Amino acid sequence: MKLWKRATGVLKDKTSLWIAKLSRKTPYRNPILEAAIIKATSHDEDHLDYKNLQRVFQWVRANPLHLKPLAWALAVRMEKTRNWVVALKGLMLYHGVLCCDIPKVQGVGKLPFDLSNFSDGHSRSETTWGFTVFVRAYFAYLDQRSAFVASEVRKHSKKIRQGKLKVEDTLMEELERLQKMQGLIDMLLQIRPQNQKMECSGLMLEAMDCVIVEAFDLYGKIYKAIERVLLKIYHVGGKMEASIALKVLKKAALQGDELSSYFEYCRDLGVLNASRCPKIEQIPGEDIRDLERIINNGATQKKDHSDNDDDEKKRFVERDNNTIIATIDKQSESQEKWLKTVITDKWEVFEEDCLVDAKEFPSNGLKIAASTNPFDDLYSLITYPPPPPPAACSQVLPDLISFY
Repeated sequence: MKLWKRATGVLKDKTSLWIAKLSRKTPYRNPILEAAIIKATSHDEDHLDYKNLQRVFQWVRANPLHLKPLAWALAVRMEKTRNWVVALKGLMLYHGVLCCDIPKVQGVGKLPFDLSNFSDGHSRSETTWGFTVFVRAYFAYLDQRSAFVASEVRKHSKKIRQGKLKVEDTLMEELERLQKMQGLIDMLLQIRPQNQKMECSGLMLEAMDCVIVEAFDLYGKIYKAIERVLLKIYHVGGKMEASIALKVLKKAALQGDELSSYFEYCRDLGVLNASRCPKIEQIPGEDIRDLERIINNGATQKKDHSDNDDDEKKRFVERDNNTIIATIDKQSESQEKWLKTVITDKWEVFEEDCLVDAKEFPSNGLKIAASTNPFDDLYSLITYPPPPPPAACSQVLPDLISFY
């Protein structure tokens, strides 16, 4: 039966390729791109065609106009398939496209196909129901993720059109975004193998690699956004904002525990990226208690813990595209590597080391963590000229203070 199923899949793929090659090129159809999509989403359960995945990503990144024929070809293939292998490969392909940092892709919105009612029609339901559930859960997440990103892009563009030079969200807007992102985390946690047969599938492990990276990246964004929100609440926030933020923090703490268990489960399955991801950083209980104190007492300033020198931490907040860069322990030994103070007779100069490519500037001795994104290798599309080396951190500062 398995041999017959494999032969039927090969015949279907060859037929689709033959039809694609005979098709005429139009704004909605590109025979070469369509052939690459068919090969990348073949019926072969034991093989994922990385070469043609890379070709698809190359087409999209080389010219965003290729997104239209890509969406058309993939939608046609996904809508008519009844095979879980083709459906899962198609979702992985589109996931990689969504990860491309291209405005045209980010503004697409919902997926161009619908797999919410997908069911495998070529095997017995008792043996494929787990794959059906997996495909539906994966599609639901990608569809909601794409819609969320598109809404954020439209909101940002609207503010720019309104002439707002500094596009910065209000505290309530950031809290609403955090709640939506936490909803995406809940959807990600539903994507998991349902039985032992699925756990042994190589294609399933490849898909879980993509899910693991997505979950870790999304939780990291939530964690940084929470830091930014807390800073605003401590300075200008009220009881209502603090109440919403408290719910967000409690849910984030719960999701941190759930993700830790999820990653441990994936490590047991043998998912490669699960073993590479660092430990999930938990929400500090002190932040939750501070919000409860604000709600109960109406205080908007964070409690002073300066009496305890051993536990004192100093936060250096630097905005880079509205992102909190780091929280540094005041007493840590690593601080000397990142911050040096040079005292002169005129002023104090704070000299910060810059993060650079360790390969290009080996003398810095910095270690750059290797990316775990499973699509990274597939994004090597166009050879761009290397950026100019960063400006040296040691520079002569003008005397801005004059003494009379």
